[in-house]
Amino acid sequence: MTFSKILIPFTVMLTLTFLLHRYIWLRMVRDVAWTGPWGKVFTIAIFTLAALVPLVFLTMRTAPRSFAVPLSWVVYTWMGFLFYLFVFSVLSDMGKGASHIVGIIPQDPERRRFVARGIAMFIGTAAGAVGLTGMYNVARGFTVKRIRVPIAKLPQSASGYSIVQLTDVHVGPTIGRKFVESMVAETNALNPDMIVITGDMVDGSVANLSELVEPLRDLKAKDGVFFVTGNHEYYSGADEWIAHIRTLGIRVLRNERVDVRGAFDLVGVDDASARNMLPDHGMDIEGAVEGRDVSKALVLLAHQPKAFSHALKAGVDLQLSGHVHGGQMIPFNWLAHIDQPFIADLHRVENTWIYVSAGTGYWGPPMRVGTQAEITWIELISSSV
Repeated sequence: MTFSKILIPFTVMLTLTFLLHRYIWLRMVRDVAWTGPWGKVFTIAIFTLAALVPLVFLTMRTAPRSFAVPLSWVVYTWMGFLFYLFVFSVLSDMGKGASHIVGIIPQDPERRRFVARGIAMFIGTAAGAVGLTGMYNVARGFTVKRIRVPIAKLPQSASGYSIVQLTDVHVGPTIGRKFVESMVAETNALNPDMIVITGDMVDGSVANLSELVEPLRDLKAKDGVFFVTGNHEYYSGADEWIAHIRTLGIRVLRNERVDVRGAFDLVGVDDASARNMLPDHGMDIEGAVEGRDVSKALVLLAHQPKAFSHALKAGVDLQLSGHVHGGQMIPFNWLAHIDQPFIADLHRVENTWIYVSAGTGYWGPPMRVGTQAEITWIELISSSV
């Protein structure tokens, strides 16, 4: 990656980080005019945390994990609380704007300061409560979510075929080997016919994370374990990760088709963003299904739900995706619709199903608000049964 490609996004991140922290400082500190030393304490805390944000992005892929992990926990947790401080601050500003319009803002400076402090305390309490709830949801770990998908082309002899889907684990700054070991044990306990990993397993290089993902070698399924790339593999060195994942006994599908017991075809494709990352990569559903027996059922592994438009044209019966994390933290579940057609759960359009997992891990802040991490147990049912 060229220096300019690193410098531009880093500069944008620095600018947004400063503006966001300054906005929170204005609303939570300056406008409130805290008495005693509290104003200075809050100011130092806010801008110290602001300085740590670019530091963690500079060091998380190069510094020893003994340094990077504690720093990442502090920064990513703060980013989660900061986000909700921003959300509630914006809502309070909208409320103040409406109050100005109807003329109910107090004119006395003391009363206005009292109201400002009350609003700041409410914002801090609300953001704290939501953030702590999100952290509790992450601490609960993943749940096993079971779904049944009727497929007309599936022969009755294969009805009840089980697939366990793992996705968006994001092993890296705050997710380590113990999480992977727990996930592997839970997955193997389900005794599936097949295990599929639909991308974004890692956030970091093979050199830094290979030891953490080593437990993936222990995944067991009757018909094997299959993997497709997500966008974060491309941020982390896709070719290196593809080669390493293959050494763990996992088959990486790159626009490839596999016959499964003569009952259905399994197709796995590169991530939708791959073509922009590496010249010899790119999603090619049409090429992967070319020449297949169209009377057989077809299951597609594609990291991003946006591949669904291609899946419809290709006659896919079921697409399995992740990427969106179910939104992970409200209101991202609403905003994600701007880029993706589906956010979570099972949907059907015409004769094609799509299941979008909410993800097995999390990305960024160790919080889930309005969502729960999952291991998905998918049972394929012949619709004639």
